[in-house]
Amino acid sequence: MEFEHKPVMLEECINGLQIKANGIYVDGTLGGAGHSSEILKRLNENGLLIGIDRDEDALKVAKERLKAYSNTKFVHDNHDNIKEILEELEIFGVDGILLDLGVSSYQLDERNRGFSYMGEASLDMRMDKTQKLDAKKVVNSYSEEDLANIIFEYGEEKFSKRIARNIVLAREKKPIETTKELVEIIERSVPKKSDGHPAKRTFQAIRIEVNNEIKPLYNCIKDSINCLNPNGRLCVITFHSLEDRSVKKAMAEAEGICTCPPGLPYCMCGMVSYGKVITKKPIIPSNEEQEANSRSKSAKLRIFEKKGV
Repeated sequence: MEFEHKPVMLEECINGLQIKANGIYVDGTLGGAGHSSEILKRLNENGLLIGIDRDEDALKVAKERLKAYSNTKFVHDNHDNIKEILEELEIFGVDGILLDLGVSSYQLDERNRGFSYMGEASLDMRMDKTQKLDAKKVVNSYSEEDLANIIFEYGEEKFSKRIARNIVLAREKKPIETTKELVEIIERSVPKKSDGHPAKRTFQAIRIEVNNEIKPLYNCIKDSINCLNPNGRLCVITFHSLEDRSVKKAMAEAEGICTCPPGLPYCMCGMVSYGKVITKKPIIPSNEEQEANSRSKSAKLRIFEKKGV
C-alpha cells in the first residue's frame, strides 16, 4: 500500500512541541507517521508516543513504519475523543499534542476512496470506513437547502444554490453514484474559470460534512488543552478558514479574555487562564515548502502552551 504524505511544517511542529526525551506525546492525526517518526527520534525508552487515526489504512501503514519503536500506542479513533481515549489508556496528562487537520495526500490520491474529483470512483469520502454516513448518502438524501448551505459554508462556493439545485434535479432521475457523475453536475452549474477545478470547493464541502470536521473542533481544542501537563504544548495545523477560526477562538478563550472596562488597576471579571497562545499570528510554510508541496499552501500552525505549576 502506497501511503505517501509529506508532513507539513515538520521542523516548525517539532520545535513548537519542545519535546522532552521522557515525555508523553499524542499525534492525533497519525496519517503516514511523518510527524510521529520525528517525535519518536527525540524520545528515549521512557518516552511514549500515542498515535490516533480514524483511518484504518493509515494505522496499518504507521504501525509498519514505526515497528522499530516499542514505546508507541496506536488507537483507531477520532482525535475529537482525545479526553476519552487518554482516560481509557489511564493516562492523565501528556506533554504535547499535535493535530494535522484535513485530508491526507494518500486519501486524496487513492481513487477508490472517492475524495478526488479527478477520475471516477464510488462516492465515499469517509476517513473512517466503518462509519455509516458517506458522500453518496449526503448527495442523494440531503435536502436542496441543506446541500446549498453545506457547499456555501464549508466550500465557500458562491454558486452553491445552483449546484444544489442541479444535484437534486439529477438525482430525481437516478441516484448519483460516482465522483465523475457529481463532477459533471458541478461543471454544468459553475461558469468556466481559470482558478482551479470547478468541483474543488464542492468536494471539500461534502468531505467536511461526511467526516464532521468542523463542528467538534472547538471542543477538541479545549479538551486537548485540558489534557496537557503543566507547560505542555498543543500544535494544530489547519488548512481551511473555518478550521483555523475554531482553533483560534478556542485557544484565545483558553488563554483568557478579560471583560473588565479599560482603566481598572487589576482584573475584576474573574478571568481564568489555562496558559498562553505562543503564536499571536499563525506560522505558515516557507516559500520553499510551498513550492515543493502545493498542498501546504493553505496551511497555518497555531501553538498553545499550558500554564506551568
